[in-house]
Amino acid sequence: MAASVRELRAKIRSTQATKKITRAMELIAASRIIKAQQHAAAAAPYARELTRAVSAVATFSNVDHPLTTEKENPTRAAVLVITSDRGLAGSYSSSVLKEAERLTEKLRSEGKEVDFYLSGRKAVTYFTFRQREFVQSWTGYSDKPEFANAREIGDALTSLFAEDETSEEAIDPARAVDELHIVFTRFKSMLTQEPDVIRLLPLEVVEGTETPDESELLPLYEFEPSAHEVLDALLPKYVNSRIYYCQLQAAASELAARQKAMKSATDNAQDLIEKYTRIANQARQAGITQEISEIVGGANALADATAGQE
Repeated sequence: MAASVRELRAKIRSTQATKKITRAMELIAASRIIKAQQHAAAAAPYARELTRAVSAVATFSNVDHPLTTEKENPTRAAVLVITSDRGLAGSYSSSVLKEAERLTEKLRSEGKEVDFYLSGRKAVTYFTFRQREFVQSWTGYSDKPEFANAREIGDALTSLFAEDETSEEAIDPARAVDELHIVFTRFKSMLTQEPDVIRLLPLEVVEGTETPDESELLPLYEFEPSAHEVLDALLPKYVNSRIYYCQLQAAASELAARQKAMKSATDNAQDLIEKYTRIANQARQAGITQEISEIVGGANALADATAGQE
């Protein structure tokens, strides 16, 4: 019985240490998520205005640009999967990977080959463990992305759209893609984060969907030096901005998911501590009762033996 009580007390101490760790991680995530939300909110106006500018150029010009032209029979698609670098965030990364699997099945059912580009160690681990191929990966910044990270990814992905195979910047035709999709987690609230998919390229107009007033005159655009060169300058910035915004949304979602997971772990640890404490008290009380019974039984036996001798 003493050994059982010692084991329970050791479990209580171990669970208390785990509770301190999960509580600290919960508080860290709670303190960082505010900044992550602020960064995502601050990046939204720039991304929105840049999207409008690119949409205006693409709409009011007749230039066939490789990043805006829809191919008749696309055969290859690139998929950027944004996950976390660390675990202990509940089902955050697994939900994104499941959404990526659904997108992959859809693209392959349309007869397209899929090239994977991964952001986050969880995605790299997932693909490596299953011995699945991916082209390139980026890790080490999932919960605090910088624009430089998005620019590095954006430059690598926009280079996959070959405009002229005879130019110096032409890429291997085996690596050229016709579409670019991003799988990430969209931050809805502290309690809701949803995996989402957007097709980034060829350009899809996602802003300004309201029907304009019939009396409103559409602006006239004049492109200098040319619409093609304007698109060459704006489209990479647009791609980098959209990727950065997706990373900020994913970072806020990761921190919210980690806070929720760590709070649940802290509550479960407290429940275990209370359970082990109750069992230990019962075991200790049972041991005391048994010792009292043994003392009383021994005293009665001694009294009976003394009475028999008399």
